[in-house]
Amino acid sequence: MKFQIPKGLFDILPYNAAENWRLSEYWQHVEAVMRKIARDYAFQEIRTPVFEKAELFDRGVGEATDIVSKEMYVFEDKAKRSLALRPEGTSSVMRAFVEKNLYTYSKINKLFYIAPMFRYERPQAGRYRQHHQFGVEAIGNASFEQDVEIIDMLWELYKRLGLKNLTLQLNSIGDAGCRESFKKVLSEFLTPHYDSLSEESKVRFEKNILRIFDSKDPKDQEILQNAPSILDYLSDDAKKHFDGVCHLLEKINIPFEINPKIVRGLDYYNRTVFEITTEELGAQGTIGAGGRYDGFTSVFGGPSLPGIGFGCGIERVLQVMLRQNVSFPKLSNPFVYFIALGDRANEFCFTLLTKLRHAHLPCEMSFNTKKVQEGLKKANQLMAQYAVVIGDDEIASNQVSLKHMIDRKENKLALANLFQTLLHLWSKNEHPTVQTHT
Repeated sequence: MKFQIPKGLFDILPYNAAENWRLSEYWQHVEAVMRKIARDYAFQEIRTPVFEKAELFDRGVGEATDIVSKEMYVFEDKAKRSLALRPEGTSSVMRAFVEKNLYTYSKINKLFYIAPMFRYERPQAGRYRQHHQFGVEAIGNASFEQDVEIIDMLWELYKRLGLKNLTLQLNSIGDAGCRESFKKVLSEFLTPHYDSLSEESKVRFEKNILRIFDSKDPKDQEILQNAPSILDYLSDDAKKHFDGVCHLLEKINIPFEINPKIVRGLDYYNRTVFEITTEELGAQGTIGAGGRYDGFTSVFGGPSLPGIGFGCGIERVLQVMLRQNVSFPKLSNPFVYFIALGDRANEFCFTLLTKLRHAHLPCEMSFNTKKVQEGLKKANQLMAQYAVVIGDDEIASNQVSLKHMIDRKENKLALANLFQTLLHLWSKNEHPTVQTHT
């Protein structure tokens, strides 16, 4: 019986991927850039379990959200405990932060993670039942400068990855008092249109009316065109905070658009919310988003602390990079490929191969190759820079040819000097070959 992967999932392969964004070396490059920017902005890594108690997300994300009510993978373990695969990262980080008392170590904590998330949703371009996310959480700093640092970090990440034609959309949903005032005004506006709303928006009207702004239904969007703006109902403090964010973004030359219809899909957000979008992915155009969640730590039994973060979908980032023909560094090609002909050559090459690897030089070899051309074909496939053919004749004569795979030139040298020659060439080696997707 031949098994197939479940619907909505995908493999990340080293080669021959159905779509190039599923090539593992592309993922390695993107994740390396993410880890580097996290270090540059003084964030430290946190890793949490893939599954948690289901009630953690019920309370943290919100029972009325689509994630909890429709998309969460919930199951019982053998002790009949209700558990859930992690649908988003912030709740797990807050649980760990409070449970391990991290707030006692530092007043400001800056954490990041790169991890899979799980949501049962209809598979489509940019949406999968397991997706991977780069996320950051900055806890303990209520200033608008912290908001701008988070936004700048995400904007700079995309810049380092080579993405173009992105739009930063910005909004403030104020504090609890602002939102309550605005909800009343929005309810008055929407009530005459209630019968024309989509069924989903009718549910949101009762549970969390602000979420109607998230609707993708064309009729809902038509109704919302003339909706009141929450920015007109901000408190003086919330308005001052938002003005500070906008001013500082202008000072560091990050362009943005104010979009009062951004509310984000999770219940814990307040004040600053933002999305970075692209036109490359059609309707699923958001490739990174986040916002402030002051007081969220208290939901998990900790002190009430300010916080802000973002989540960035790695699949969508890769898809945009490929559509924009961004260059990827070639990460996995061996520097030299040994073609061994015969038992004595196998032993000699394997011994030399091991010695070179211990010296941190990437290399590979073929075992018991019958034809030199087969070995050269494999060396070319692996994009090795050099190839060496070693058989009984080379061992007997103590002479070997070192073939440069790019220009096909060959150099003769003593077999005894091969190790030092390769080390010397490697030390002079420049950056790995750059591969461009076309």
